[in-house]
Amino acid sequence: MSQIKKILVANRGEIAIRVMRTCRELDIETVAVYSEADRTSLHVRYAHEAFYIGESPSNESYLNIDKIIDVAKSCGADAIHPGYGFLSENAEFAKRCTKEGIIFIGPTPDVIVTMGDKIQAREAMTNAGIPVVPGTKDKITSEKEVHDVIKEIGLPIMIKASAGGGGKGMRLIQEESEVISAVRAARSEALSSFGDDSVYIEKYITSPHHIEFQILADQHGNVVHLFERECSVQRRHQKMIEETPSPLMTPELRDEMGKCAVDSAKAVNYVGAGTIEFLVDNNLNYYFLEMNTRLQVEHPITERVTGIDLVKQQIRVAEGDKLEFKQEDLIQKGHAIECRIYAEDPDNNFMPSAGKIYKISEPLGLGVRTDGYVYEGYEIPIYYDSMISKLIVWGKTRDEAIRRMRRALYEYKITGVKTSIKILERVMNNENFIEGNYDTHFIEKNREQLMSSKIKDDISDMVIIATFIDYLDKIGQKEDNTKEFAAAQSCWNKTSFRNHF
Repeated sequence: MSQIKKILVANRGEIAIRVMRTCRELDIETVAVYSEADRTSLHVRYAHEAFYIGESPSNESYLNIDKIIDVAKSCGADAIHPGYGFLSENAEFAKRCTKEGIIFIGPTPDVIVTMGDKIQAREAMTNAGIPVVPGTKDKITSEKEVHDVIKEIGLPIMIKASAGGGGKGMRLIQEESEVISAVRAARSEALSSFGDDSVYIEKYITSPHHIEFQILADQHGNVVHLFERECSVQRRHQKMIEETPSPLMTPELRDEMGKCAVDSAKAVNYVGAGTIEFLVDNNLNYYFLEMNTRLQVEHPITERVTGIDLVKQQIRVAEGDKLEFKQEDLIQKGHAIECRIYAEDPDNNFMPSAGKIYKISEPLGLGVRTDGYVYEGYEIPIYYDSMISKLIVWGKTRDEAIRRMRRALYEYKITGVKTSIKILERVMNNENFIEGNYDTHFIEKNREQLMSSKIKDDISDMVIIATFIDYLDKIGQKEDNTKEFAAAQSCWNKTSFRNHF
């Protein structure tokens, strides 16, 4: 029986629903909060209770600590689950929860501060003997410092926001002439995104692989890792596809990096679910990148290969329970892949595509899971991240998982907004991806193949759609329309546009 009886989920969309599903299995009541734009959102309907907290912009709603705390106190919530994004890595929010006698389902405020600041995190990991990417120990205060660092470690380098994440406040410098513009742009973006313009320098790892380890830690000093996730398929430094196990990994490297991840968590007395992120080069040298002190978007693939509900573990740890398993009890079974479904236009620099969803058909079948929040008639707001769902598949082997993902993506139909489904299908058919031969430059290296079919598809669709509409018009004027309908159906089946229905 759970000690926590009611949890307020301080988030929206698919992650809010994901947390609420586990809560229902544990017989824990859930409380949703919502903005003006989210009045009709599915997480509002799914929760036991729902409270309006402000206007659509996130700083007036989902980032408003006072309003969320007031709701938690008024409804009698025992705990708050922050999900990811918004206030999930906000130390002040964690402190307020504790002050008000509300359990914050996450690490302590001190750990959030240390690991949330990339400069402090690098220092903590260096002191713990964890390998970090060569770079600066302190924030950059002038362009001259950048030139001095370049002389020491060479080009290329990456300017990164100390308080940042999600690809914001980052600039790659390959020539010294780019220093001034890159530093100023990174600072400006960091300030607008995080309220902090501190930036630092890391040596840019050529052809890097982005590999992260899921960790769990309880309040009694027990820490385990739940293996790795390969996250190298990215656009604009944001992930599109994740898989586990990583095709790059060897058993020896997994054991070594897993131990390093556990040591990293122990070095800062971590409690809860978190992720240690690494960059790995082609020679299998690995470097600490950052720690995410929260649940990750891609956590479902870890759940799928380990059979462990990470949200349930977060709640148990927050209640003070010991972990139910030791490192030697954990195994990976099969292979899992996650595709993030974004409402965006890949052929227009991945620009967001807000709007009304007219029709949606989600894939089903063996080994398929969809974590989403949109439905037919729902209007995607412009105020938040463009991810609308996550498609997760499992197979006994990587080959089976890829084939299953192809099938699931083919079945996934969304009409009314542009989505990333088509480019994800192309990735699943890309030879480099199939062979596991890819890094964080995958999209750029394969852009021609991944983006090539737009014009051809559009022209073909317009012709077939026009023909189809003409047939429908004629069919409506006849009583016996069987033959005409069959002809229209034949035309429809020839167009890729049908895949949106």
